[in-house]
Amino acid sequence: MTAELVRGQNHTLPQTRLEIRVSAGTPVVAGATLGDERGTVRGVEWIAHPGSPQLPGLEVSQQAAADHRLAVDLEALPAGAHRVTVLLALPVGAGGPARFGAVPAPFVAVTGLDGAEIATFTLTGLDAESAVSALELYRRQDAWKVRAVGQGYAGGLAEMLADQGVAEATGLAGSIQEAVTRGMARSVAPPPRTQEGDRVRHATGSAGSAGSADHRPPPSPPAPEHPEPLTDPATAPQPHTAPGPAPAGSAADGPINYAHPRRQHAAPPPPPPTAPAAQPGEAAQPVAGDATGWSMDERLYNQIWGMFEDLARAVAAYRSAVDFAESRMDQELDRALSDPRNRIGGAGDRAREGARAKRDELTSRAREALDRDLAQLAAEAAVVEPALPAAYAGWGNPVWHAHRVPMEIPMALRVGDLHLPERPDLRVPLLVRLPLERGIWVDSGRTASEAAVLMDTDRLRRLAVETAVAHAARLLAVYPPGEFSVHVIDPAGAAAGPLAPLVEAGVLAGPPAAGPGGVASVLAHLTRRVDLVQMAVRAGAADSLPPDLDTGEQLLVVNDFPHGFDDRAVTQLRYLADEGPAVGVHLLMVADREEASAYGPVLDPLWRSLLRITPVADSHLADPWVGHAWTYEPLAVPPGSRVLEQVLAAVAAARRAAGR
Repeated sequence: MTAELVRGQNHTLPQTRLEIRVSAGTPVVAGATLGDERGTVRGVEWIAHPGSPQLPGLEVSQQAAADHRLAVDLEALPAGAHRVTVLLALPVGAGGPARFGAVPAPFVAVTGLDGAEIATFTLTGLDAESAVSALELYRRQDAWKVRAVGQGYAGGLAEMLADQGVAEATGLAGSIQEAVTRGMARSVAPPPRTQEGDRVRHATGSAGSAGSADHRPPPSPPAPEHPEPLTDPATAPQPHTAPGPAPAGSAADGPINYAHPRRQHAAPPPPPPTAPAAQPGEAAQPVAGDATGWSMDERLYNQIWGMFEDLARAVAAYRSAVDFAESRMDQELDRALSDPRNRIGGAGDRAREGARAKRDELTSRAREALDRDLAQLAAEAAVVEPALPAAYAGWGNPVWHAHRVPMEIPMALRVGDLHLPERPDLRVPLLVRLPLERGIWVDSGRTASEAAVLMDTDRLRRLAVETAVAHAARLLAVYPPGEFSVHVIDPAGAAAGPLAPLVEAGVLAGPPAAGPGGVASVLAHLTRRVDLVQMAVRAGAADSLPPDLDTGEQLLVVNDFPHGFDDRAVTQLRYLADEGPAVGVHLLMVADREEASAYGPVLDPLWRSLLRITPVADSHLADPWVGHAWTYEPLAVPPGSRVLEQVLAAVAAARRAAGR
């Protein structure tokens, strides 16, 4: 069944060898650019245009025409290419129309090599634009999708190429138009058809049982590490400036890659499908674990990040469409009322009503597309949430009541939920990789959120400690017995109540440290561990470590910082934040940054090294990929539930059984 897309909508591609057919009703220039995982075009060698029509896996026409066929082989694209953007432009100096608003709406179809349509898109709503990003093929994990973009540019090819980060965009646009004017050479034919057995097979990522770990092929080398997808503007090295509305389906500039760290280069074999095939006219039913991966944990992890990406893209497309509608209304009003005779009387009123009606129509269509995408994501979330393992599940999930301490650590741990104002009830789990790659800071101070402003200071601080205790409990519960230890520093003993579950269960490495002496003792112990393990690793002599040294992961929970910390203790804490994660020592701090301001900017690197979360809902996590500010919702233990105590009791029992 053909998917008829609207601006911002996406559709899965069932194969990797494709044709893109363009029907414009007037001669247009067709080209394509390749983008990396951030959507950046690395150079002119990643642009296919009439003057240079061939790239690995991509061929375009060498002349302007009303109909085009672009040949695409997604498996043959250059290494690092994660996106193909199809561009259309009106030729200049040919005596033809100068804007898309004066020609029939271009029609673009993605087809198989047999001509069967997979997805179509009609580029409506164009006006003064002379170039347009029609659609993009993009990689989501190890699957490819097509997204309808329809972002027009009144500045033509030069503006469009510059928007994709192409250097010397003006000169390149001129050379492309010059090549078209000269009518260079012939068009390039699409690749010949092949038999089904010769086609590149594409992993579908449908849900199914994981293969046996004993029969896995050797893993591929790890992919390069990527930064955290969400950052707190308050701790960023430079103030965060949210970019303007990104073109629908495109990424704004930002150091963000939503592929998870250490991702396998080679895709694992697809699991067998379990969901029934969708009937004509019906949407495919979501399935938990409907992503690639060697295990169900990895499939669910990839699926959750895919949901996050789809939600970000869908909302970005909607916001961009609304901004476009407002801008277009303003432009139409300016043109209509530029004549003083039209500013009063019936002509002016009709112009205003017409412009507003067009604005409302565009906004309504954008909202309909967003609602369809959000409904699909909500259906997927409803299926995924009950199927999550304990490490990915909220405290209210029944899986915690039957939890048993595992023998292997999971891929990640859930530390909260994320949502956007367009659909607050649609929440995506916020997962952090294990072992932790950075520490966590629970902000106990007053923030800009309404919940924090309305809450009593003492209650807010207690809630921050309870949040830290819950995260420490989750970490203890997902590590094998004895492979994770928790130390607590509570200089004034102010958190005795919230810390009681950890103390009473007997799962701490020692009693909470209090006073200057206790602070110094714990910091000296962990600093020594970091030093010794670092030296052993560098020397390749891990067997020379002292027998009393615990080489398991260590978590230091610090309450009420900087109370009780002198200059030496602060220096040691910064050292642990910088050097600890690489050798298994992590920080979980409960602090009000404003109270620590007495130390001046010396502590800024410490805050920047930690993932800031809050004990109440707060819109503080910035997304530089598409410019969203995500609302973070902490994980809450259901009122009256004793699930936290049950989990800690299971941890203690597992340790006793293992002789720890």
